[in-house]
Amino acid sequence: MKVLDGVDVSRETFEKLETFQGLAVKWNKSINLVSKSTIDDFWTRHIIDSAQIFSIAPQKPRHWADFGSGGGFPGLVLAILYKEFSPTTRFTLVESDKRKSSFLMTAAFQLGLSVEVKSERIEKIEPLNADVISARALAALPDLLAFMDIHASTNAVGLFPKGRTGNEEVDLAKMTWDFDVESYKSKTNPDAQLFKVMNLQHG
Repeated sequence: MKVLDGVDVSRETFEKLETFQGLAVKWNKSINLVSKSTIDDFWTRHIIDSAQIFSIAPQKPRHWADFGSGGGFPGLVLAILYKEFSPTTRFTLVESDKRKSSFLMTAAFQLGLSVEVKSERIEKIEPLNADVISARALAALPDLLAFMDIHASTNAVGLFPKGRTGNEEVDLAKMTWDFDVESYKSKTNPDAQLFKVMNLQHG
């Protein structure tokens, strides 16, 4: 079944995504996981917006770390996809908000995902040595690269969706960091891009 162009999944995976959507909408009534104005367009604004990262990500990473996971975007959505395509990939979701981290733990358990949730601040946890780092709507790119520098393994990839300020953030980050970057147009927002950061080093 098609999630988006280039990403076909089994019926089981599609149903897991639908189950996750139902859980998030239910919890959103008491915890602000996503803006209420986006509920009616939840599938596109949150599921597909997260799933599109899959098409530019490594196929079989060992360990994926998602920072500021919030309502599970993109971390839990990607964990659902990787359960089908790379079941040995494990995910660590970092979310300091206790209520949101409780949702993440509950959803991961109900969906049978290989996910660890850390309810702490990113800078407080031990280095994760992750092959892939992601974050959606968490911080400016220079700050995200500082987190990536701490928690990434050698040759790790950073995957960061960004809005209109994305190119400016790349320019700003290059004042502090040396890195290679590829950009991809968002499939859900004409003003947004996905940035793939590689070979990160101090400038």
